[in-house]
Amino acid sequence: MKATLNQLVKGIIAANGNVPATPIKKIRLHSQDVKPGDLYIAVYGTTADGHDFIPEALDNGASAVITNGRDVGTLPVPQVKVSNPRKAASYIAAEYYGHPSKELYVIGITGTNGKTSTATLITSILNEAGCKTAQLGTLGVIAEGHEQGNTLTTMDAINLQKLLRDLADDDFTHVVMEVSSHAIHQYRVADVEFNATVFTNLSPEHLDYHGTMEDYFHAKAKLFTSLPLSATAIINSNDEYGQRLIEKSTAPVIKTSLENKCDIYFKDVKSTLEGIKGIISAGQHEIQIDSLLIGDFNKENILSAVGTTVAMGLPMGTISEGINKCKIVSGRMEKFTTAHGAQIVIDYAHTPDAYEKVLSTIYDLVKNDGKMIVLFGCGGNRDISKRPIMGRLVEQYAHFFYITPDNPRYENQEKIVKDILTGLSSQNFEVYTDRGDALRKALSGLKKNDVLVVLGKGRETYQEVEGVRLPYSDIEIIEEFCENSNS
Repeated sequence: MKATLNQLVKGIIAANGNVPATPIKKIRLHSQDVKPGDLYIAVYGTTADGHDFIPEALDNGASAVITNGRDVGTLPVPQVKVSNPRKAASYIAAEYYGHPSKELYVIGITGTNGKTSTATLITSILNEAGCKTAQLGTLGVIAEGHEQGNTLTTMDAINLQKLLRDLADDDFTHVVMEVSSHAIHQYRVADVEFNATVFTNLSPEHLDYHGTMEDYFHAKAKLFTSLPLSATAIINSNDEYGQRLIEKSTAPVIKTSLENKCDIYFKDVKSTLEGIKGIISAGQHEIQIDSLLIGDFNKENILSAVGTTVAMGLPMGTISEGINKCKIVSGRMEKFTTAHGAQIVIDYAHTPDAYEKVLSTIYDLVKNDGKMIVLFGCGGNRDISKRPIMGRLVEQYAHFFYITPDNPRYENQEKIVKDILTGLSSQNFEVYTDRGDALRKALSGLKKNDVLVVLGKGRETYQEVEGVRLPYSDIEIIEEFCENSNS
């Protein structure tokens, strides 16, 4: 890409004529990544201020710097002062890469839970329709010919705009992306032009970052309050925050509901550990569903996917086939079976709301003579108020449970366990300092018709301890156990 400084900032500052036409090779948010000819944007992070690293950026060859107006002294290169460098980074990145989202049909999905499952369902439907589709989110980048990798739920504005440009140039037509509240609050998607946005639900999460549920809600709401009339908002009206979003949306709304007859709802449905079967009413049409996904929350995710693709005008048969062909979402209610008939369910759940939904669903599906065993932990350096709640929920549904590490990060594991224990009133559990040992113990004790629910890590391949990601996988241990039990 070829660009000059004055071209890149023309839409965000008034005194454009005073900005020189300095050639810009690339845009950087991290000083250590800067190379000669790059533009360095100094942003204020959660642990450090990018303005403190301007000398390093200059030493590495930065040809220009964007700041928030803080006094950084006289610089040997052009300095452009803006009120919000994060917001500026979004605009500049979109300008640098030619606003690629305008060339794509972009669907953004936000909510506390269900983003990945809903994105996977929509992607399956679009693939069935013959659309060249990319899926972006916690599973990485899922796009033919592109490396999957591991990313944040939503990558930073510069890498996101670069990826969208690469996808558009590679003839992709549709992008389905998860959008986190952090990404919205930090303007990472401020200059992505969404054709449709989806709201799944909202429950307490990331309060260590947002502070209150109201602030958390308002961060999510921004995705719906700046939509053009040509876009569509698909909103779960069962959720109390969804009801509020319906009033706030600046685009036409399609409402989905498990409980009420609205735009998209189940006319008839049956859920078992084998999947979800039913008929969805969509206006004058009916859609037959025979999905491998399980749980009431996946019913909601299916409705969101149907609402999105109905809004796009896709044929009902295509929507049905796309949902029915959708494989189990990786790490989300993923099921394994032992040789003697016990079931193992893996889920990425790590919030009280997700625990309630997963555990209540599986509890209702366990056979009369079977027991439900749960293995879980709570992440370190995250909202501690949810730990006793999650412990209490596990105790409520499980016949027996194991408390284990789940990415303690920089926090002491014993402290995390003590927080969990404050929510418990029984002794139907064991505490392990090694998650693998606990999982092997739980697996070895399973009997026919028992269900082991393993929560928190999904298909993660590490334990994060003291800033180091140590190799670890629940899936590998489970697959090895099932293979040996079948041999």
